[in-house]
Amino acid sequence: MDTAHYKTKLEQELELVTRELKSMGAQNPTTGEWEAKETDMDTMSLPADANEAADKIEEYDENRALEDELQIRWRDIKDALKRIEDGTYGKCEECGKEIEPDRLEANPAARTCKAHM
Repeated sequence: MDTAHYKTKLEQELELVTRELKSMGAQNPTTGEWEAKETDMDTMSLPADANEAADKIEEYDENRALEDELQIRWRDIKDALKRIEDGTYGKCEECGKEIEPDRLEANPAARTCKAHM
């Protein structure tokens, strides 16, 4: 298995995901987790239109969900890079068999073979 190829793909994706996360929040130096930036909700001030307030809440919820998904992907990529270092990359966590190359090509951070997806 050409782990160098997958490592390059993972590092490129990690860079993209990190850039996206930075635009939405900041990484906590203590935990390493990403935290959403505070947004200007301004829903409690008197001039706030009810529709505008609802739109801001909806936008915040959508951004929070996207940030959560990106953080999960960020962790998966970091874990896959660690498995490359450990020499365990490309092995199914369920059965121990090699993960199919086309599966790794589609998702280099995959943890399981097709049978255990």
